[in-house]
Amino acid sequence: MRTAAFSRPDPEPAASGWRGWLRLGTIVLGCLAGGLLSTGSASATDRIATEVREQVIRRVESEEIVGVVVGVVDAEGASYFGYGRLSAGGERTPGERTIFEIGSITKAFTGVLLAEMAERGLVALDDPVARFLPPGSRVPSRDGRQITLRDLAGHRSGLPRLPGNLVPRDGANPYADYTAREMLEFLRGHRLERAVGAAYEYSNLGAGLLGYALAQRAGTDYEGLVIERLARPLGLDDTRITLSAEQRSRLARGHAGGRPVANWDIDALAGAGALRSTASDMLRFLAANLGLVETPLAAALAASRQEPVETGREQLAVARGWHVRTGFDREIVWHNGGTGGYRSFCGFDPVARRGVVVLSNSTSDVVDALGLNLLEPRYELPAVREVVAVDAARLADYAGYYELAPGVLFHITTEGGRLFAQLSGQERYPVFSTSETEYFYKVVDARLTFVRGEDGAVDHLVLHQGGDRKAPRLHGYEPPVRAEVEVAAAVLERYVGGYELAPGVELTVTRDNDRLYAQLTSQPRFPVFAESETVFFYKVVEAQITFETGEQGEVTGLVLLQGGVEHRARRIR
Repeated sequence: MRTAAFSRPDPEPAASGWRGWLRLGTIVLGCLAGGLLSTGSASATDRIATEVREQVIRRVESEEIVGVVVGVVDAEGASYFGYGRLSAGGERTPGERTIFEIGSITKAFTGVLLAEMAERGLVALDDPVARFLPPGSRVPSRDGRQITLRDLAGHRSGLPRLPGNLVPRDGANPYADYTAREMLEFLRGHRLERAVGAAYEYSNLGAGLLGYALAQRAGTDYEGLVIERLARPLGLDDTRITLSAEQRSRLARGHAGGRPVANWDIDALAGAGALRSTASDMLRFLAANLGLVETPLAAALAASRQEPVETGREQLAVARGWHVRTGFDREIVWHNGGTGGYRSFCGFDPVARRGVVVLSNSTSDVVDALGLNLLEPRYELPAVREVVAVDAARLADYAGYYELAPGVLFHITTEGGRLFAQLSGQERYPVFSTSETEYFYKVVDARLTFVRGEDGAVDHLVLHQGGDRKAPRLHGYEPPVRAEVEVAAAVLERYVGGYELAPGVELTVTRDNDRLYAQLTSQPRFPVFAESETVFFYKVVEAQITFETGEQGEVTGLVLLQGGVEHRARRIR
């Protein structure tokens, strides 16, 4: 099945969170509480580059970002700059003690936990992860090679980015109901598509599994492990998963496309992105990594960025939880993160001994650029686009459907003098005009251009994102209305099995109570809905499955119909 081609860039490396989503410890050191890491004065704030502060202001004023806090730490101390609001329409301005979801920056903490526990002798980097899972657990292997803790930390385990049985009950909080039982169930039945350790493949599942295994070894949960081994020794009082009532009063509300969205709660995969924190705590964490303060965790912090391995991407290597970027004869150790309504960046230059954090309660990708520029000004800041007014009649002229790929449609609508774009299976987002024909997203680095034909009518649009893709306009198109019917459980059970679409490409059909699910190799599992006893349709993309039977009534295969093209698959199990 072809899924939507356009998505918010990964809030994870390649400088671009967790499906494109996610959000990813015993002595208290008094020296962390004052002096070096005190809040910057007005003059100290000036140490944050003027260009960065101007970018923040302009992007907040243009409603691209609701609120943001920038922090810098070096041998002179810590400085902060906060601008915007904790929530759209609110009054409070975010500051160094405002709490944000930090998403996949959590993975850096997980890497340090691994290093700390290895230093204690509680684990070894080359221990198979299966050794620390509950009795009866099974982890896939290949060619006799087991997945180790080192493989998980360096994203070289061969595990997919997300587990295939992750099917959120609530898309606004997609990880809340994914439990350790389900994670272990997925591992038990998963088959690796590549050799363990053969290549870099960013995996939220792998990082989540690492955090879970370390917590199992310590006899606690992931949050408890972070608090005991990292947060308390470093004085990170606001780096938590579960917030107190007082901390919740300082929590910035997340926003996507300028609209408030739900916070994310992450259970089994906590080690990949569940932490929440403040700019103050993050600078304390960076100061410890830079050796600006004394800490008994110094060896573990250093070990977490040792032995970086090339990823196959230009200027990007991966260590044990951190990513390492090399450019302009400078090494930057960093991680970013993104959840449903937040974007975050933290990084440091070990030679210059300077660290930077940028936390935002919006999903704009500019956060990464701000952080990199503060560490190395030769990393350019993106231009701030100026929005121009476009006549409502002109906007209405663009409304309709445009086919980006077979079964993948842009639905363009207008509301309140604004233009909105929605791709098949994704949310609707506003797009903003720089001219009558050019529009851009604020939630992702992408643009749309509307093009007229020789007759003057709007003929197609072009999506500019990692290249240019043309989407012809579908004149007179109306999406099909499909009615769901009930099908007996016994009938559904007959369809459960595996169907081969092509060599190495299998559509796996499973049943959960009165619902069928279909999962294509390397893709998530999606529900399919019965239109009849043999025809089932997707709601996330325009596609349907028709089951075929033989002379004796046995199920022999299926036909996947998408974009007017039929793909036949024989039943193989």
